[in-house]
Amino acid sequence: MTRPSLKVEDLRVSIEGKEILKGFGIEVKGGEIHAIMGPNGTGKSTLASALMGHPKFEVTEGKASIDGEDLFEMEVDERARAGLFLAMQYPSEISGVTNADFIRSAINANREEGDEISLMKFIRKMDEKMGTLEMDDSFQHRYLNEGFSGGEKKRNEILQLMMLQPRIAILDEIDSGLDIDALKVVSKGINEMRSDDFGCLIITHYQRLLNYIKPDFVHVMMQGRIVKSGGPELAERLEAEGYDWIKEELGIEDETVGQE
Repeated sequence: MTRPSLKVEDLRVSIEGKEILKGFGIEVKGGEIHAIMGPNGTGKSTLASALMGHPKFEVTEGKASIDGEDLFEMEVDERARAGLFLAMQYPSEISGVTNADFIRSAINANREEGDEISLMKFIRKMDEKMGTLEMDDSFQHRYLNEGFSGGEKKRNEILQLMMLQPRIAILDEIDSGLDIDALKVVSKGINEMRSDDFGCLIITHYQRLLNYIKPDFVHVMMQGRIVKSGGPELAERLEAEGYDWIKEELGIEDETVGQE
């Protein structure tokens, strides 16, 4: 199997007639971790939602593909089956569906009929991944995200990532609201996924996450597009100096597009 690839070209996305993404482009391949940073309101979360197929966001121009297949020709469930995963900034609560049942159903949805994961294999795998993430066994039997703290929800998103093993993952502010101990645990789970069969796009405001997950590429997003790219040293400079030097360098006015 070839290395996975997510390719986005000249993407323009609007919400309620207001353009948020203005010619965004990126390519994420297996074995690579990309980080997108930028001020509030530059369209980072809009990017994640549009790629996953949120109906609120209208794609007006541009292309996006996973492994060469047109992403925008797929329904949301087809995108997931193609290997695209989104760890959401604000995961939903689903009463009446246990964490274990939800994850096992998601795994089997990606398998052919008759090739479903056995219960014992599932339990062993889930126990192993929950151990990595230092999650109590009770999480298996709790309703999905119901009553979870912010940090517990983020760990649960990474548990799903590790169990589903997608080809490309988009992690939307997976570090928000985490204390330093939880941040280390979440980062450990993401680092365990690193391989040529897995590519990752991390959206974050803070360089601190990148102390634990070393990205191959760092991109700065402003006004709905990438305006600067570099290596991990770029994130360190942003942490120390903020974004004003980039705005001055590129002649960008101090404005936002109005949607995160």
